[in-house]
Amino acid sequence: MRGLVWRTLLQEKATYSQVFFTLNEGYLLNNILPFRLGEIGRALLLAEKAKLRFLQVFSTVIIERGMDVGMAAGLLLITLPFVVGGIWAKNAALVAGALTLSGFIGMYLLARNSQRATAWFNRATMRWPVLNRLGQTQFHAFLNGLEVITDARRFLRAILWSLLDWGIAVLQYYWFLLAFFPNGKLLWASFLLGVSSLGIAAPSSPGSLGVFELIVVGTLSLFGLDPAKALAMALVAHSSNYVLTGILGAYGLAKDGETITGLYHRLRQFSQSVNANAG
Repeated sequence: MRGLVWRTLLQEKATYSQVFFTLNEGYLLNNILPFRLGEIGRALLLAEKAKLRFLQVFSTVIIERGMDVGMAAGLLLITLPFVVGGIWAKNAALVAGALTLSGFIGMYLLARNSQRATAWFNRATMRWPVLNRLGQTQFHAFLNGLEVITDARRFLRAILWSLLDWGIAVLQYYWFLLAFFPNGKLLWASFLLGVSSLGIAAPSSPGSLGVFELIVVGTLSLFGLDPAKALAMALVAHSSNYVLTGILGAYGLAKDGETITGLYHRLRQFSQSVNANAG
């Protein structure tokens, strides 16, 4: 489902196979590198595979992440009235929802007024010729990636795939919950998914190790569940995700003739080149 979401946002400019394995390569990198560098890595990889510009692909990654935050906020707001002691989550959901909506409005306005935005960018960077030259192609590529927001039919299709993806995620969390708490409820799993998704959205440790476990234990404590069993559930769920994305991501990298070390060095070189051009 996530592969279908991303491919739709890319306006089908890459094959499903390319998108699916690149997505898992990004997850693998996120699991071993801090600050969600896998998001940049998968954009670089897919840009090469599909012969697209990096910022054109990366803009769709931003949209996808924004959709996830919006879905998590919505799930929290839906389940919150049935959770005692979870009032703190309301503010988090409202803030996340407001920021997501503001971001989508801003991206929509940029995409709808791409010529004006490009002209404004050119005027703003005239004093920095290197940045101006870079912007002539890269900023335009970024705007091209945002065009999907203005295509109502395609964007709604991406939202539909995302809703199905989140429905599967709720069931996955529910089955993990039942494995440790046979009396677990679908509501608990839904609320946990919303809280954990918002909690790990910000860049943190590799694979959100420790952060995810803390969120799961703290959230399930609201339902009076045993913290030791909650921690065990979090560790098993997290480990299964590591194993699955690790296998698929490693296969994807091997298929592309890439190595984790080589890709990490490329990410560092890319970061250095961006800083050099910005300077």
